[in-house]
Formats: sequence, structure tokens, C-alpha cells
Amino acid sequence: MAWTVTPERFDSPVAAALWRAYYTEVSDRWYLLHEGRRTDPAELEREIAADTGAYLAPPGGVLLVARYEGAPAGTAGIRLTDPDTAELKRVFLHEEWRGKGGAPLLVAAAESAARALGARRMVLDTRHDLVEARTLYASLGYAETEPHNDQPYAEHWFGKRLS
Repeated sequence: MAWTVTPERFDSPVAAALWRAYYTEVSDRWYLLHEGRRTDPAELEREIAADTGAYLAPPGGVLLVARYEGAPAGTAGIRLTDPDTAELKRVFLHEEWRGKGGAPLLVAAAESAARALGARRMVLDTRHDLVEARTLYASLGYAETEPHNDQPYAEHWFGKRLS
């Protein structure tokens, strides 16, 4: 199989590069849609640095890295929000590896990791313009729910029973 998914330290160089790629893509996409421009470089650096991802570290979280034929291709993370609930975070695949089956593998691995931490439910949020993400989650059994957070860019909330 070309894909592998393994835990990775949230602060590793691979994790940092994938976080930068993910944040740059979603931020640029938002600004291009709403303001017709890419993210200001200073803002991009400030926001990437502000979210260290430390909540994706054990014992209450995990960051997973997907590799395609050995190359870092994407991430998915989870963090426990309470003993029964995990939140899915940072689901991302580099564009060149999309459509090759990696996203469902990443989400399935995140669900397994959440179960291993005792979670019986997974929640997540996403934006309206991230149509591909919403389609993926629906195809994997996630249903839209009432908001579970007040994140400024969250426009759709999903949940799924894990047990």
C-alpha cells in the first residue's frame, strides 16, 4: 500500500511544515473568496505561530501524519474535549495527493486514536467554503449538529458516534 499513517510529535519539523501548508491554504482561500487577495505575510506568520498545536500531544491528543510512498502528504489530529468526546483538527492533504484515498484513511486513523483515548464521539467544525471537507465528512458518516464551539470561522459543525 502506498499510504501509511503514524503518530507524529506536534512540534516536529514534518508537523510544522504540514501545519504551515494547511494554514496557508485555508487562509488564502478565505481571503481570496472574501477580499480577492492572499493572506498578508505578516498575518500568516503571526497566526501560524499562535497555534502551536500543543493540544495534539499526549495524553489528551494525538497528531497523525499520512505519508504517500514515504513522503509527508497530510495530517489529522484529535484532542479530547471531555472524557467521552474528541475533536477532529487539522485534517489536510497536500493537493498533489488528493483523490488517492488518503483523507478517509486519515480520518479513520483519527477515529481509532480517539477510541484508544476513550472517546465515544467525534466532533469537528469547518467553514462553508470548504465544500470538499463537508462532503468528505458526510461520506464518512458525520452528521451536521448544533454548534459545539464559538470559533470565529466555524460555520458548520459535525458529529459522529464512535462506539
